Amino acid sequence: MTSAVLTTPSPLKSNRMKLIHCADIHLDSAMTSHIAPDTARKRRGEILRNFERMVEFAAAEDVGAILIAGDLFDTPVTSELTRSTLLHCITSHPGIAFFYLRGNHDEKLLTEGLFEKPFNLMLFGEEWSCYECGGVAIYGRELFRERAGFYDGLQPEPDKINIVMLHGQISEHPSGVAYGIALKQLRQKNIDYLALGHLHAHSEGRLDDRGIYCYSGCLEGRGFDECDGEHGFMLLETDSDTRSISSRFIPFEKRRLHSVTADVSGCMTTNEMIAAASKAITGAGCQESSLIRLVLRGELDPACEKDVGYMASTFAEKYYYCKVADETRMRIRLEDYLLDQSLRGEFVRNVSGDSSLSDDDKAMIVRYGLKALAGEEADAE
Repeated sequence: MTSAVLTTPSPLKSNRMKLIHCADIHLDSAMTSHIAPDTARKRRGEILRNFERMVEFAAAEDVGAILIAGDLFDTPVTSELTRSTLLHCITSHPGIAFFYLRGNHDEKLLTEGLFEKPFNLMLFGEEWSCYECGGVAIYGRELFRERAGFYDGLQPEPDKINIVMLHGQISEHPSGVAYGIALKQLRQKNIDYLALGHLHAHSEGRLDDRGIYCYSGCLEGRGFDECDGEHGFMLLETDSDTRSISSRFIPFEKRRLHSVTADVSGCMTTNEMIAAASKAITGAGCQESSLIRLVLRGELDPACEKDVGYMASTFAEKYYYCKVADETRMRIRLEDYLLDQSLRGEFVRNVSGDSSLSDDDKAMIVRYGLKALAGEEADAE
């Protein structure tokens, strides 16, 4: 196991130190599977800027170290802006030690192509490394594949404050789990704080009678699968005189993502649906800066007037971004058309009686057909 003793440049008072634990920044993430390309481009810049803001927060709060527990990047292809900004953050804050442990998305090192690594950037590898910083021992090992004896060599001393950094999925029995971390192998090892990355929602729990484990979660939500809770980082405070460590979550996201479901059953016009959706969005606590996925549900009359594009543009004027997903179903009651001798009634009876069509297909055909018979252009599904 490699080890090094660091002299923390930041001010220390009675061997006290503040640290930040963050993870899963996913810089340069495409994000186009969730949001429009132009908005995704802007969001990539916002996420990079938020990392800068976190470093500025650290400098203002006299934080001595920032622990990045994996997935700083999203893909092997990183922009020159991202690399230069990160290196500027590190080199322009010599009073902060940056501990960077790569995750499953970090295929390339931040320092690749550099003649010299910044002196305050600490890296880990596929063997255990240990750094001593401000009276705190910081251990880490990159978990790229399952290896026998992975936890061998991790032996923190009982009289020190010990932090272990790992990136993966914790489990009691991780066999077969991608990037599995065996909690039972880490218990009773004198660990005070297990700093984890890989899961994008903040969570924590007891490791054993001495320490805790914690996922800081991602710094910013990138898609509507990351709507649960606030996003940010963990702020740790240590005191080597009393061998104590405390932690608290700091919400730090620039924008919240919300997935909101609106029941528009019975609405006959787009404006009625907008009113129902507005009530649901307000009830969900969305702000003007929010990104929203609005899901429309419920049963609608086939003759209703519905324009999803108009709804999206209406909410886009008030919120940073709004994507509308139409999951409504057409309410087709055959009895309403049994005695209708018009072309409309004949059309609905023929479609409803076609056993080769699913109910969803029937609803879609009836909707388009009734719109066409009424001389209107049906909205695109």
